[in-house]
Amino acid sequence: MITDADLAPLLACPRCDRTPLTRKADAWHCGACRVDFPVLDGMPCLFATPGATLGEWRGRLHAELRRLQQDAKRLDSALADTALGALTRRRLEHRRDASRAHHDQLRDLLEPLLGGHPAAGAETYLALRTRPALDQGLTTYYANAHRDWCWGDEENRLSVELIERIVAAHSRPRRMLVLGCGAGRLARDLHELFGCEATVALDFNPLLMLIAARMFRGDALSLHEFPIAPRTLEDQAVERTLRAQPARPGLLPVLGDALRPPFAAGSFDTVVTPWLLDILPEAPAATAARINRLLEPEGQWIGFGSLSFSHADPALCLSLEETEAMIETSGFDKPEIIEAEIPYMCSPASRHGRREEVVTFRAARRHDVAQPERHVALPDWLVTGKDPVPMLPHFQMQTLTSRVQLFILSLIDGKRTLADMASTMEAQQLMTRAEAEPALRSFFERLYEESRQERRF
Repeated sequence: MITDADLAPLLACPRCDRTPLTRKADAWHCGACRVDFPVLDGMPCLFATPGATLGEWRGRLHAELRRLQQDAKRLDSALADTALGALTRRRLEHRRDASRAHHDQLRDLLEPLLGGHPAAGAETYLALRTRPALDQGLTTYYANAHRDWCWGDEENRLSVELIERIVAAHSRPRRMLVLGCGAGRLARDLHELFGCEATVALDFNPLLMLIAARMFRGDALSLHEFPIAPRTLEDQAVERTLRAQPARPGLLPVLGDALRPPFAAGSFDTVVTPWLLDILPEAPAATAARINRLLEPEGQWIGFGSLSFSHADPALCLSLEETEAMIETSGFDKPEIIEAEIPYMCSPASRHGRREEVVTFRAARRHDVAQPERHVALPDWLVTGKDPVPMLPHFQMQTLTSRVQLFILSLIDGKRTLADMASTMEAQQLMTRAEAEPALRSFFERLYEESRQERRF
């Protein structure tokens, strides 16, 4: 592993962007901001709002643990049916027992997140306009950990080979940053392949990073996999052992946000972004500019993934040709590109694996570019509370939708039928009766199913 003395020159405060960090007994410290950045299981936690961000992730962990408990209770309720067939009973018991075991495994693995760190309120997020993305749950990429450290050898090998191929004619990395490393297998394999002096593996998900830290040390870890499309009854839940040989010295996991990378300018000769550029919630050009800053002169950016952009703004959903042009206008040479097909998430316990066409590119840094403003997750009207709340199109639609829903709910009096309500909606000139009755049926079906879900727990 990289020692603290080796790591210190690479780091900069993610709040003020430039102040070097110093190591204290149990934290990294920014003298300018007077903020301590805690250490989890030996891993620096370098979020701009460390207390608030860890508090948010703890909340998501508690929600996941409650979900597993509720899942086990729901399965217990199903098992109370004496008419169940033997195979069905066996399947439900297997899934229930796995949910309980998985609950305990997650709680134990994430104990460093749960204990010893004070929570912070929402006002801290507001001050710096940061927060974990709402669409990224604690277990969103949980299956990737099993791919990385259990059954994904072919996918892992081919991924490394593509990156090795595109680097072959150029300088081998010495100081490498893997942004968005997930559970860390690619970072470890590239570190071993290139013999780097220092490789920093960064991700913002504490579950994946705590797994990565354990694997880098050469630990073994038991966790359950829950395949999307199980092949057999027993494949509903499979207990796996994740393991790896200890990494060679120089590899360090860091918990932090790629939108506010906690590193000094020019710290790395290579930055690798696996499956990252197209999922970050900012303009790809802003990401490219941040990567440019992290690289030394003539350093290299290696991108890897499917380039499947899904921004709300269609102008940011770049094609491959637009991505090439964007990279060139972000201070890099014209990128070299390899396109290839590899297996993707092909668990032996699932029918859901597929083959994916991935793009691997390498672009050499040529000159500085203007840096984007700090990533802003929240607008001024939410941060200060002093500006008018804008009438955004989504808000307008939600307002109209809520009014209609409230009107429909007001019609419930224990006497009216769906047909009666449809007639009322026609009288109010909201919909014709012929349109309203099936629409009302769908609306109440959803509410009814939601009420049944709540009763199960």
